[in-house]
Amino acid sequence: MRLTASRKWIGRKWRPRLATVVVAILMLVMALPLVGLFFFRLYENQLIRQTEAELIAQGAAISAIYAQAVHEAGIAPEKLGAPMPQIGAGASRSADGPYRPIEPQLDLASDSVLPTRPAGTPGTADPVFAAIGARLSGILDATQKTTLAGFRLLDPQGVVIAGGSEVGLSLAGVQEVRTALGGDYASALRLRIPEQPAPPLYSVSRGTRVRVFVAMPVAVDGHVAGVVYVSRTPNNIVKHLYGERGKVTLAAIAVLGGTLLIGLVFLRAVSRPIYALIDRTQRIAAGERDAIRPLDHHGTYEMAELSAAFLDMAEKLQARSDSIQTFATHVSHELKSPLTAIQGAAELLRDSGSTMDDEERRRFSNNIVTDAGRLNLLVRRLLDLARAENLAPSGETTSVRSALALLPVDTRLAVSAGAGGDLPLRISAENAAIVLANLIDNSARHGATLVSITASSASGRATVEVSDDGAGISPSNRARIFEPFFTTRRESGGTGMGLGIVLALLKAHDGTIRLVDSGRGTRFEITLPVA
Repeated sequence: MRLTASRKWIGRKWRPRLATVVVAILMLVMALPLVGLFFFRLYENQLIRQTEAELIAQGAAISAIYAQAVHEAGIAPEKLGAPMPQIGAGASRSADGPYRPIEPQLDLASDSVLPTRPAGTPGTADPVFAAIGARLSGILDATQKTTLAGFRLLDPQGVVIAGGSEVGLSLAGVQEVRTALGGDYASALRLRIPEQPAPPLYSVSRGTRVRVFVAMPVAVDGHVAGVVYVSRTPNNIVKHLYGERGKVTLAAIAVLGGTLLIGLVFLRAVSRPIYALIDRTQRIAAGERDAIRPLDHHGTYEMAELSAAFLDMAEKLQARSDSIQTFATHVSHELKSPLTAIQGAAELLRDSGSTMDDEERRRFSNNIVTDAGRLNLLVRRLLDLARAENLAPSGETTSVRSALALLPVDTRLAVSAGAGGDLPLRISAENAAIVLANLIDNSARHGATLVSITASSASGRATVEVSDDGAGISPSNRARIFEPFFTTRRESGGTGMGLGIVLALLKAHDGTIRLVDSGRGTRFEITLPVA
């Protein structure tokens, strides 16, 4: 199919198809939950904080047990460690009592991840503290089985007295332990021990490569009696998702199903009607008259409005095209008859030469003049009709009496303006005079002796009635009187353009005209806006 110039111009720039855009949007919708997993650092950091908070709670419980054991052992104050500060780092004292809550401090985004925890160095624990550690080791082992955390009890010198295989080794050189021996709470993020395998199925997370360490000083009589050193690998998002894999699978199915549903709805409500309208447009452009009908499926209100507006435009353009074609046919016919007559008369005058007498020459000359005059009249009436159809309202107002005052006195009939003659009409006096002049001329040519004009108004519009006492219009011609070039007095010079010009002028001023029944003569009813 040959492309029109407008379609060639549209095709110069690449544009994605609607289906491509929809598929891209749907893929993005489907990918958002998956992509979001890699940007949930905030949630992963919350898991780090949650792990630290759990270790603080567990360490506080073990610390209380350890402090109670030191009290019961009656250890002399000089064997204890450094004095406890008034408010430790990471702690705050309540105004209502001696509470020292410790809030989680670690931040995966801003805190540096320290190297793997240094190995312990040889050390010697005080026998009294070693005995306490041996007594509490069972509690630590039982707690570890449930919490999965690693526990180390350290004496005031930083030597491990309970917990795992490091008993008797000193951890005083570890940064967080050194801070805790000074009486302040300390926590740290450290790399996991290389010998330990990464947790299965969720090692993509940064949080699984670190381990949270918490060092909590044990206070007895205002001094550091030891340190509870706790550590655990934090949980992460993917592990949670794996643990909830059934629900995650259902969620994925729901996302996929929702995406497909969105696609189907979009296809039915938007894409399919658009392609149907494009196909309908191409068929109308190809000249298929039966294509000017509503779509089978519109989908949305806006699409229905667009389709209705387009089809309405197509109907109007088709009607306009038919009107132009009919008008062109009438014009060619009306111009052809006098042109043929002129040509024939001129050829006879040329070919006859001196053999034609004066009377015949005068008759043919008169025919040429008459037909030339008819052509001149037709051209002038066509120009009047073109002006009327393209007229823009000026906003002027006039009345019936003012318009009649512009007309020359017609000696053939009397014209009277009755009730409402001074009613203001939204039309210029010149155009109103043209309308009335054509109607009065028609009445005179159909044998009328009197034309009566009345006007009334209601709801912002005026009704003007123009009636005469002439011969009237036959029922067979009533439906055709507003057709261009239709006339019953062609022999007397009628062009059939008068009522067409009247109709065009009134349409340009938001007015109408129609032929109404009357007992005698002819009656036209004109409506116009009231000024």
